[in-house]
Amino acid sequence: MATSAFQALKLAVVSAVGLSKDALHVYVGLAAFLATAVVLRKPLRSAVPWLAAVAVALAGEALDMRDDIASFGHWRWAASVHDILNTVFWPTVLLLLAKFGVLRNAQ
Repeated sequence: MATSAFQALKLAVVSAVGLSKDALHVYVGLAAFLATAVVLRKPLRSAVPWLAAVAVALAGEALDMRDDIASFGHWRWAASVHDILNTVFWPTVLLLLAKFGVLRNAQ
């Protein structure tokens, strides 16, 4: 089976930046969280930026699931759970720190 455009893009990014796929998940989650907060002018304690990070993680894993089924005949759900946790871990930490006042000026 041929590599999908999504998988080819992921491989190209991994090759270009020299990071592991796990590290890229971390960066993508943080970027989605922080970019949403800035663009929508939402405080870090708002659920909106966190939900954007979750949405990005779920969308990526939906594409991976489609590719897994096409390539392997089944969904590698444990790998997807791993990727989702990598993507939303730091946005979750930042949300909780901001919500409970640890990040003082994170309106």
